[in-house]
Amino acid sequence: MAMACRSGCGACCIAPAIVTPYHGMPEGKPAGVRCVHLSEDLRCGLFQDPRRPAACGAFQAAPEFCGEDRAEALRILARLEAETAP
Repeated sequence: MAMACRSGCGACCIAPAIVTPYHGMPEGKPAGVRCVHLSEDLRCGLFQDPRRPAACGAFQAAPEFCGEDRAEALRILARLEAETAP
């Protein structure tokens, strides 16, 4: 079940790895590393930009990924990243 993104979270811009190069991160993004496009107020600077990675566009906020708060979202997404890492 999709939900609205939580304001001030940014967990999906930190926890997962992005293995393909993209604008501003030519080597991709390792898991646990803040995306260079994540603003100080934890918003995506590429949200409506066609240079936004496909992986980011495909992510849908949902309670099972985002939990009850930002800290829980970071834990859930980090665990899922570790469980699915090659």
